[in-house]
Amino acid sequence: MRTLMKAILVAGAALAPMGAVDAAPARTEVGVLNCVVEGGTGLIITSRKRLTCTFDPTDGVAAVRETYVGEISKFGLDIGTTTSSVIAWLVLAPTTEYPPRALAGTYVGATGEATVGVGVGANLLVGGSDNTIALQPLSVQAQTGLNLALGAARLTLR
Repeated sequence: MRTLMKAILVAGAALAPMGAVDAAPARTEVGVLNCVVEGGTGLIITSRKRLTCTFDPTDGVAAVRETYVGEISKFGLDIGTTTSSVIAWLVLAPTTEYPPRALAGTYVGATGEATVGVGVGANLLVGGSDNTIALQPLSVQAQTGLNLALGAARLTLR
């Protein structure tokens, strides 16, 4: 249990400065992106995992749920193996009016996760439509396995 707590504290300390990444223009909440990420093995410096995501807009009756597929790549320290995980991001945009499929594109930002049995992680990413969309951790990434990852992340949604 102590090892798990230390790993979580290390990941939290690494993610603490992530709020500074989003010092760009003000953004409005436009929905939630829920992703299921395949399990895999970190290759010390890099890892790549496929994912399937569902975007649930917050704009009510006119809202259309969108499905995206893609991959998340991590660069930096990434050691270990995990099973599939679930990540939920709050989607922020400069306006509540955006075209369909606006989340398609490439996002970059900081990442951190620690798993010893059951673990947590978070990724703060900016990109999408003309680099105007921000994905902020809404719920902590939940996964099982043995893994430690700290560094940069690149998410591609199609």
